[in-house]
Amino acid sequence: MWQQLEPWLPGLSIEVLAQTESTNSLLLERARLGSGRHGARGPAPGEVAHVRTRGGDTEPKARRAEPGSAEVDAAFGRRAGDTQPALVVAEQQTLGRGRLGRTWHSRAGQSLTFSLSLALAPRDWLGLSLAVGVALADALEPPEPGQAPRLGLKWPNDLWLLDRGSAAAAAAQPGRKLGGVLIETVAVGHQRMVVVGVGLNIAPLEAACGPGRREFSSGCASLQEIDTTASAPAALHRIAFPLVRALRQFEREGFGGFATAYARRDLLRGRAVETRDALQGVAIASGIAEGVGPTGALWLRTASGLEEVTSGEVSVRLSASDA
Repeated sequence: MWQQLEPWLPGLSIEVLAQTESTNSLLLERARLGSGRHGARGPAPGEVAHVRTRGGDTEPKARRAEPGSAEVDAAFGRRAGDTQPALVVAEQQTLGRGRLGRTWHSRAGQSLTFSLSLALAPRDWLGLSLAVGVALADALEPPEPGQAPRLGLKWPNDLWLLDRGSAAAAAAQPGRKLGGVLIETVAVGHQRMVVVGVGLNIAPLEAACGPGRREFSSGCASLQEIDTTASAPAALHRIAFPLVRALRQFEREGFGGFATAYARRDLLRGRAVETRDALQGVAIASGIAEGVGPTGALWLRTASGLEEVTSGEVSVRLSASDA
């Protein structure tokens, strides 16, 4: 896999950890150390959270350890303070994070959790999570002409397994969450590093997906439901190169290069949805989803007309009629 990816990402390292708190947090902190701006926060498209230290404190350390020191190497691995591309895979994350600070449950052998960091300079960051979703879905389930996809994309960053059954059942519950994407950025000198975190359920996770779980109120799916031989290593080999290729394409073309492929898997289009403030949790607007715009913003037909909803401002839930 390294031989396939390194020509696209010169200087790439691939690292596999038995356990870590969060692969995204690890790579963000590593980039900050390398930039000499420990604790600096990066703005949109992703909200960069304070990194939880090994002692459990969520605030940045007052004293910055020097890259290459034993303290840094122990906390952040072989390439501490390095801003070269890195793919870090964790068999288990103990403090995995999803969008809006939600927990992403990870179990060794039952999940694939990894993060990829690299310098990226697109003209517009909007729609990146949608492009990543397209790359993952197309790699796991290549499009077949005339066949409806089993893997759908729920704006702005979730992969769902679409359940097959009666039209009435599909209308009531279109599917279950299979995976998610978390994108965060950090400034490093005159460039910006992006960290793309991916979590996929490989085997059933009943304990994490049962009734009452806020993160999985719709239930959750596993890759083994469509491929009984699926494993975390095999899934990683399947999606790593398409993901890197998609990131480079996005850098050149923006979301426009993925709009048609996204429309094919758009889970929300034509459904009644409601939008909520990401921080306050209060309802903002409800209406019928009418696809996404040229930059990946959600188009919502409301009583007052067509509204454009951008990622990072709201969360989206199927309305009561479609929940």
